[in-house]
Amino acid sequence: MQITTLIPALILLVTQSKTAFGDVFTAMADMEGLIATEFELVKHLDTYIQEEEKRMKQLRGILEEYESMYQEAIADVPKYLANPVNAYLLVKRLTSDWKKVEGVISKNAGSAYIQNITQHRSLLRFPNEEDLNGAAVALMRLQDTYKLDTHALAEGKLLGGKKYSRHLTAGDCWELGRQSYNNGDHYHTVLWMVEALNKFEDESNKTVAREDILDYLAFSTYKQGNLKEALQMTNELLKIVPYHQRALGNKRHYEKLLRQLGVTERRGEIGDEDNIDMSEPFDTTKLKLTKPPGTTEHWDVYEQLCRGEKLMDPKLEGRLRCRYVTNNVPYFYIQPIKMEEALLKPRIVVYHDIISDEEIETIKRLAQPRFERATVQKKESGEREFSRYRIAKSAWLKHEEHDYVSDINFRVGDITGLDMATSEDLQVCNYGIGGHYEPHYDYARKGEVQQDFGWGGRIATWLFYMSDVEAGGATVFPKLNLSLWPQKGSAAFWFNLYPNGEGNEMTQHAGCPVLTGSKWVANYWIHERGQEFRRPCGTKSDFEM
Repeated sequence: MQITTLIPALILLVTQSKTAFGDVFTAMADMEGLIATEFELVKHLDTYIQEEEKRMKQLRGILEEYESMYQEAIADVPKYLANPVNAYLLVKRLTSDWKKVEGVISKNAGSAYIQNITQHRSLLRFPNEEDLNGAAVALMRLQDTYKLDTHALAEGKLLGGKKYSRHLTAGDCWELGRQSYNNGDHYHTVLWMVEALNKFEDESNKTVAREDILDYLAFSTYKQGNLKEALQMTNELLKIVPYHQRALGNKRHYEKLLRQLGVTERRGEIGDEDNIDMSEPFDTTKLKLTKPPGTTEHWDVYEQLCRGEKLMDPKLEGRLRCRYVTNNVPYFYIQPIKMEEALLKPRIVVYHDIISDEEIETIKRLAQPRFERATVQKKESGEREFSRYRIAKSAWLKHEEHDYVSDINFRVGDITGLDMATSEDLQVCNYGIGGHYEPHYDYARKGEVQQDFGWGGRIATWLFYMSDVEAGGATVFPKLNLSLWPQKGSAAFWFNLYPNGEGNEMTQHAGCPVLTGSKWVANYWIHERGQEFRRPCGTKSDFEM
């Protein structure tokens, strides 16, 4: 009997007793009947208490798990959240998992407690379904870019077999598969539903139902081209839930396709849909899976560079030098700038120890309260929009807002020799779970519209690295086979345009997904106007300065 029906049953029993025995005290014979009444009350009350204790035990188990994870997190919050698996699990606990907790609490008096929490949701900052989906997609991105094994990732292992977090349950893996399914990504759905199925077999306390796993796994297996296995999984699902309508429809569809392909034949009368022998167990290790293609050209090179694979010609690398430079700036004679050549053509350089820790912390402090999800410009209209190919939060700082911002603005002008009057404001970015920025160009290519400040195109990019990143997060140039790795206090600089104003397509670059750690960067996009005497125009597109 459900908890919610026990109390009304007790009340009804007492009410009926009052009606039947209004004058019971007047005869001892009638009093004897009260013993039976009391027995019924004891029996119902005992059942109710057992159900309540069972519910309390369930809630205590949930509480202990939440407390355990909370204590683990507060020991070192930045380190805890730097792990993408921990970050995903945190979002999951506060979305889909919390809904289940609400369901348990709401069965009885706890409904008032839930109502109280609901009223304060805005203050408690609960993530939403979009956050859960974004966290799941981020894990897939990391899995693909860094070639992470699904089982190892589910065990909390990211790099070199080192355990970074607690393992995922079958329910955690199922949720990752479900999110992939909702995004139309059947490749990752199969990977994570198979992992969920394997973990399900080993779990003593089941965190998801087997039929729920098979429901998603069977259809995504079919969408990946594994027709026979999809039918086998569907048959397995129907053994558990014989009248599963979607599974019944899919079964007929798969059988028809297999007959059309000549894989199976009818053994009974025409129309006998159940006479196809597919009783052998399905083997998930033999599934053929097709990974979705990358979204831009040179995608494979991009992922190789993100993984730290060396692709640059050793001869070109051997010509690169490090040196101190002054750029004829009096201050730099006292303290020269450390410059490292990353590439000679096009010229890409990295300046080291160019921004102090104090300046970095001040910029972070100013930017963080204004953070909004980073946007990109529509190629056709130049309007700003959210995009999955750029996952970060950003804010803009004007140079007059703080002396430190003004100082670094002048510093960048002195180092580059460019006029910062036509530079966009300082953009400060922090990358979240699996945060990245897919291969793109900073300048407007032909047919594209860029926000018009009246300053011409973005002639150059200056990129500050304001944090070290434990793993991932490189800035890569796929067409140049070049990777720049974040180093706190350093900055990268390159020209996007040739001196004749044409865009240099070799400057296509990307921010690789952050595997572990938190990536902070800040950049200036410097425009053409005001640079006429600082970087004279040329007539040839391959002319460099």
